[in-house]
Amino acid sequence: MNKTDSKPEAAPSDGVANEIPKPPPWYRTLRADPPVQLRLAIAGGFLAFLLFLWWFVTRGSPTEAIISPSKVPSPGAVFGSFGKLTDRGLSEAIVATLTRVLEGVGLAALVGIVLGVAAGSLRAVSAALGPLVIFLRSIPMGAMLPLMLVLFSTGEKQKVMFIFFAVVPFVFSDTMKAVASVPERFVETAKTLGASNSQILRKVLVPLALPDIITSLRFQFGLALGYVMLAEAIDTPHGIGRMLGDGERRGLIENNYLLLFIIALLAFAIDLIIRTIQREVFPYRKDL
Repeated sequence: MNKTDSKPEAAPSDGVANEIPKPPPWYRTLRADPPVQLRLAIAGGFLAFLLFLWWFVTRGSPTEAIISPSKVPSPGAVFGSFGKLTDRGLSEAIVATLTRVLEGVGLAALVGIVLGVAAGSLRAVSAALGPLVIFLRSIPMGAMLPLMLVLFSTGEKQKVMFIFFAVVPFVFSDTMKAVASVPERFVETAKTLGASNSQILRKVLVPLALPDIITSLRFQFGLALGYVMLAEAIDTPHGIGRMLGDGERRGLIENNYLLLFIIALLAFAIDLIIRTIQREVFPYRKDL
């Protein structure tokens, strides 16, 4: 082959050879989060669509509406009944309900976390408490109401203890799982450095499991808000559950629909507050 026949290869242009491959966009990647502004826009757009759909099926007179207002009132009728709801003592009801929820979940956290840490660290404790926890998680809580009435009468203690028994098995199970899920390499490293079992528990297992334990408590507040409605249906002077019962008996369907929105808003606010604290205290956990 002649030298004239061979052609030198073209040198790569600057910026092409050293170009770093870009990751695919979020919409082509599994489990990737879109930008914050886009997430808010998607959530707001979907809520607006649901609100439009609600208005569409309830628009017009009662005879023209796709769904009768006796079953689903229009958005205007529901949100327009807020004044009537405040006249019925909404603020006192919210304070009373949140107080019961905080006391019940707080007691469940105190007992469930302590026992859950012990069960996650010592298999004998887990074997001993396992059957009781399975029983409490499996039994319908509505069936527990008569027992709570027998044990604690109809006062505030009955409502707080009802929430406690409804929530504590889940707090226990989630705490035990969080402690048992701490990678063994951290425990082995602590042992290598001469840490005792007590030190491993206090400085390794509990701190690493704490973010997941708090996440469990976030979910339990929403669960407790649902259960407290059952307890407040029985001989309660103030409470959202009492207002729901009164609204059903008096045919105030618009008020009851609005109360459902208020319950959801309270649960969302509690979850947001706890999640914000989590992110400040545990900045290394990007999944919170």
